[in-house]
Amino acid sequence: MAARIILVRHGETDWNLERRIQGGSSNPPLNKRGREQAESLARKLEREDIQAIYSSPLQRGLDTAKTIAHCHQLEVLAEPSLKEIEAGEMEGVTLAGLDRRFSELLIKNSSDEIFPRVPGGESLPEVQQRSWGLVRRLAAKHPGGSLVLVTHYFVILSIICSVLELPLSQISRLRLSTGSISIFNLDSYEARLELFNDTCYLTR
Repeated sequence: MAARIILVRHGETDWNLERRIQGGSSNPPLNKRGREQAESLARKLEREDIQAIYSSPLQRGLDTAKTIAHCHQLEVLAEPSLKEIEAGEMEGVTLAGLDRRFSELLIKNSSDEIFPRVPGGESLPEVQQRSWGLVRRLAAKHPGGSLVLVTHYFVILSIICSVLELPLSQISRLRLSTGSISIFNLDSYEARLELFNDTCYLTR
């Protein structure tokens, strides 16, 4: 039986507004709009028959997940494999200070190395390996169930690349909004994408 995986990107933080690189060692809380997004997510998912809710251990993920979980009387289960990419020396750097998008830096650097590891951090394949491995374990643990996974930009996009069997080199062509929902079904044979980057339920 297929598991239904609901991927939720956490609500907005001030670092999102400031366009700062917010990786696995950054822990800013949700801002006012982020808390409103979490409330909208909770209302959107209120009627879903959710079996379990897993979250990144970072505060912005946990706070979003706990708001959703409140409607279902479920405990939020923290999963380190859902943490954002470790951005190392790039943590907190504003995107305005880069000569190209951060996702492009993760695909190829000036020496033509494919998928370089961020200095002091991770590479995209490492993020994909840990996050997709977790998804497959959780799908096997909850066959036929609906699961919510609250996580981050690069984690979700690397999972979506796995679902669609897209090379990670295409990740810079995808966009993902804060407070968004993406859904796919996964069984032992295949994965099928149902929804991507849905934000139509947000109040603003």
